Amino acid sequence: MTVNITGIKASSNGAWQGDNPIDFAFPLLIVQTTLILFVSRSLAFLLKPLRQPKVIAEIVGGILLGPSAFGRNKHYLQRIFPSWSTPILESVASIGLLFFLFLVGLELDLNSVRRSGRHAFGIAAAGISLPFICGIGVAFILRSTVDGADKVGFGQFLVFMGVALSITAFPVLARILAELKLLTTPVGETAMAAAAFNDVAAWILLALAVALTGDGSGGAHKSPLISLWVLCSGVAFVVFMLVVIRPAMKWVARRCSSEHDSVGEAYICLTLAGVMVSGFMTDLIGIHSIFGAFVFGLTIPKGGDFAERLIERIEDFVSGLLLPLYFASSGLKTDVAKIQGAEAWGLLALVTTTACAGKIFGTFAVAMMFMMPARDSITLGVLMNTKGLVELIVLNIGREKKVSLN
Repeated sequence: MTVNITGIKASSNGAWQGDNPIDFAFPLLIVQTTLILFVSRSLAFLLKPLRQPKVIAEIVGGILLGPSAFGRNKHYLQRIFPSWSTPILESVASIGLLFFLFLVGLELDLNSVRRSGRHAFGIAAAGISLPFICGIGVAFILRSTVDGADKVGFGQFLVFMGVALSITAFPVLARILAELKLLTTPVGETAMAAAAFNDVAAWILLALAVALTGDGSGGAHKSPLISLWVLCSGVAFVVFMLVVIRPAMKWVARRCSSEHDSVGEAYICLTLAGVMVSGFMTDLIGIHSIFGAFVFGLTIPKGGDFAERLIERIEDFVSGLLLPLYFASSGLKTDVAKIQGAEAWGLLALVTTTACAGKIFGTFAVAMMFMMPARDSITLGVLMNTKGLVELIVLNIGREKKVSLN
């Protein structure tokens, strides 16, 4: 859906001159942010005895604020979360997600990823293969059950359903591991590495599905080789970042040591800009921008004054203010009331059960083959089953490109 925001002004002239501030972009963004933070923090407090991470409260808060609950009051929804404000809220929130994934990459030691590389790659392969096959099976059921499903191209619909059931929500997983202090544990490192492999493969397959369906507007079909170009470009980007940018960032870190405080601010500003540029480059390639920010974080030397200064400057602002907006925005786009009838609920249960069982069992089986303890294996299976925002991104792409059902 394309929202026309032409004519929307950023700020008002004030109530004394007859303007209602929530009719303007920036004052409305302030109201939305405050409301999301209040609801999500209240829910986080209520869910704390259940040991639920804050991201759960943020997603549930978005659902409550959206059309599923409070949004049933159309006047409230049109005033507080009008359609023209959605791109603005999501753009600001996406900046928070970029910098959060940058922080994840900054705290993740590549040496630990190399140590778990073989296990992580095998776990990722199993974690995507079994649910992908299950997704193809579910696609056949949906095409024979849902009205209008046969209007979607057969090949791209099968690929899309496989991707939708097999993808891991990389940023949600990172947030959960960070909050539970598991990011630097062996299980956390393996889960993060496997999720990275998993999602890169999933984005490539999604690019293939989009290529098979064409440009989404009835135009000529694009070449399926686009997915190959995405893969090659992604590999080239990672190689460039590790071979060229990583040594440059080591030099920057040395310049920003305690002896060079006078030049530290300029290099920090340059690094923050590098996060944005890296995100743009992977978005240009066809992989989500969060992976560019994550890879850029990997290039920063671990430990030392520079890394600590970066974390100190941006962590609280990103995690406390911007990131809740991103996770809440997924709930704002969810309308549970649209699921009606026994058949619809049955199909929902089928898709959910199939996705969870395929992901957990596939990961568990391969982890056990690698002689991992049963408890760690089942933990990895549950972690790799993390869904959430990336799943919604995939579904939205599918709808926009006419790969999935509308």
